[in-house]
Amino acid sequence: MLKILAIDPGDIQSAYVLWNNDKIEDKGILSNDKIRKKLYNIKNDTDIIFAIEMIASYGMPVGKSIFETCVWIGRFIEIWGRQVELVYRQSAKMNLCHSTKAKDSNVRQALIDRFPPTGEGKCPQIGTKKKPGPLYGVAEDIWSALAVAMYVNDTKLQRRNGYGKGERKDQG
Repeated sequence: MLKILAIDPGDIQSAYVLWNNDKIEDKGILSNDKIRKKLYNIKNDTDIIFAIEMIASYGMPVGKSIFETCVWIGRFIEIWGRQVELVYRQSAKMNLCHSTKAKDSNVRQALIDRFPPTGEGKCPQIGTKKKPGPLYGVAEDIWSALAVAMYVNDTKLQRRNGYGKGERKDQG
């Protein structure tokens, strides 16, 4: 079974999600050096699709941190050494929210809506420490990494498995 390693890169640290077709297998926010080591250790696993959020220019001035993030994206791609799915934020927004004007809160809610409410608390998809849901521990930039993983899942992986865009295997 193919898995997706999705990264939301940053200039100092990056968020990642390892998606295994129906659940989050691993997730976190690590220093970029630790992400590099993680990539190096799994780069020969041909059952993993590597996807990373790519920087795009929308006409606004950018600072040093954006350029340093671009350098890290290149480093991660170089370590991987084979096909990488570059996912632009606008594409992930369109996939999840059907609008490029979606805000982070809209993306987060669209992701939450994709998961079963199996935990406790006000958001059972996230749950509580006592009874976690499938999104327990997803926070901060991990949401963006998950959005990248879902984009690749919906547009690449599901098609390979015989399902159309947005049509999951449990939808018949």
